[in-house]
Amino acid sequence: MKKNVLVFGTISGVIVSTFMFFSMLSLRNNPEFEGSMLVGYTSMLVAFSFIFVAIKNYRDKYNNGVVTFGKAFQIGLYISLIASSFYVATWMMEYNFMMPDFMDAYSQKMIEQVRKSGATEQQVNDQIASMAGYSEMYKNPFFFILITYSEILPIGLVVSLISALILKKKENSDTQLA
Repeated sequence: MKKNVLVFGTISGVIVSTFMFFSMLSLRNNPEFEGSMLVGYTSMLVAFSFIFVAIKNYRDKYNNGVVTFGKAFQIGLYISLIASSFYVATWMMEYNFMMPDFMDAYSQKMIEQVRKSGATEQQVNDQIASMAGYSEMYKNPFFFILITYSEILPIGLVVSLISALILKKKENSDTQLA
């Protein structure tokens, strides 16, 4: 199981990190955030599709066509953790070395969107305060890592859960009697 998890976790991590790198690079040159979330979450789903492949591979090639829900979910969890760690490491490098002003630009964009939506002055001020708090939290490495994991890990867990439910397969009762 370990080799299976490492191989597919690494593949997933490289995919999501590559998408993120180029997506954020394009944001750096053109700081319009429209569509970047869609690209980001699509890349996560593409990367996490390898969870399904890994569970099926483990079940069919290494475990005689049998896998419990628990073992399948465990495989998905480990792959999610590996890929998410790639994602976090990539974002840490990009943020610190290529885009240290990201939070300022992102905050301004979010405040601008609230203003354009016709919000009241109080709502705009609330958004400004919210973004200031978020920016301050982002300066703390612990919260930076926690926030970044919270962007990707839940998606991996959902894909793991769905894949485990679809691919779980108990031993055939005829096999048990033989």
